[in-house]
This record gives sequence, structure tokens and C-alpha cells, in this order.
Amino acid sequence: MEQALLVKIGGSLKEAGDLLDEVSAYPGPLVLVHGGGPRIAEWLNRLGFETHFHQGLRITPLEQMEVVEMVLTTLGKQLAEGLSRRGRPSVALTGRDAGLLEARLLDPVLGRVGEVIRVNTEVLQKLLHVGLTPLVAPIGLDAHGPLNINADTAAGAVAGALHLPAVFLTDVVGVLRDPQDPSSRFAQLSQAQVQALIQDGTISGGMIPKVEAALNALHEGAPWATIAKGAPGILQAVLEGTAGTRVVAS
Repeated sequence: MEQALLVKIGGSLKEAGDLLDEVSAYPGPLVLVHGGGPRIAEWLNRLGFETHFHQGLRITPLEQMEVVEMVLTTLGKQLAEGLSRRGRPSVALTGRDAGLLEARLLDPVLGRVGEVIRVNTEVLQKLLHVGLTPLVAPIGLDAHGPLNINADTAAGAVAGALHLPAVFLTDVVGVLRDPQDPSSRFAQLSQAQVQALIQDGTISGGMIPKVEAALNALHEGAPWATIAKGAPGILQAVLEGTAGTRVVAS
């Protein structure tokens, strides 16, 4: 059987067609985690809410949490439908389902924003066992209700709990020595090398949260994590080590 993978995909349906084609064609078991930032921002704006960020995370007051959950849940259903139509039967889930993602508040300043403290892996394993692909929206649950969780860190937590390699599909080919030169991609980096590249400024800007998500996956128990650009054949290329930047413990 092909290697099982955790794959984090973006939350934009506009670019989802080719990505869903690629994901549905993968011959092995997959657990998917999806984001939804652009769609959430669109709906909050449409409903007259202001959006504020703190250290890169969306501040989510209680009155906005319902909108966030609505958007992510609907998006998950749409993505699952797209995968199912392509021959990969999929089930859209959030942390509410069977206590999938138990979470806690991250920082009161952020409102209803959380971090995963426990993943109900049994639910995901049972779905995989019967040939279904779980598609997880990053909504956690605490004693007071749903929590908005960063999709990358949620993906890391799920990958770690299942001890699966994590693949973060994004819009860049990987970590580059020269941001203007795609051929300067690092094929593999250790945790220590990632930290050093952040310190010397090689890894900067929007790449920092991507590598931090990869490090988080390793910390949670994933054997390795790769940052790669979604493209035809990308998952097989990632497994072969010919695409993306693989981050390993040492």
C-alpha cells in the first residue's frame, strides 16, 4: 500500500480544481486539513465585521466565531463533494464531530482562538479503514464551544497524533536560498538548520509560519514534514524527495 499522508490544503475554491484533481489521484490513504482565510475574510466583510490580526492570527470575538465556523464547515462540505466526484469518497469534519479536536484558548487577547490539545485519532482511523478520506476543518472544541484554530498548526497536530508525514501544499516550491531563484530550493533541512536560516534572514516573511508549521508537525510526532507547491504529481514527487523542502528532526 502507498504511504499514508496528512496533506494540508488551502481554503480557496477558486484554485481548488487542479489541487483536488491531484489529491484525488493519489493512490494511498490521505487525511486532509483545509484552511479558509480568504473566504472567512470575505464573509466577515460582507456582514460588516472588522477583521484584526495579532501576531499573524485572526482575532476572533465570540460574535464572529459563528461566521468562521459556518464558512469553514460549508467550505469543507464543498471540498469533500469535489473529491467524492473525482472518485475519492470524502467526509468533511470539524472538531465538533465525535470530539475530533479537543482544544484550549490560546490567548484571551485573540478571543475564540485555540490550539489543539488532543486529537481523537480513532475517528480518523475508522474512516480510513472503510476507504473514506477525512477532510478536517480547523475548528476545535472546548467546554464553552468552538474555537478557531490556525489551519497549519491544526494540520501539524493531526499529523503528529497519527504519526503521519505532513505535506503542506502552498504557492511556493519550498524553502529557497534566494527567494528570486526557484532553483535554489533546499531539498532537506534539519530543525537546527531551519532555526539558523530564520536567524540569518534567509527564511523570512511569509515563509516563517510555513516552516514553523512544519516544525510543529515534527514536535507533535510526524516523522517528517514537507513544504511544496501544489502541482500535478506533487505528492509522489514529495515522497521521492524530488520536490519541496523536507524538514526532518536532525
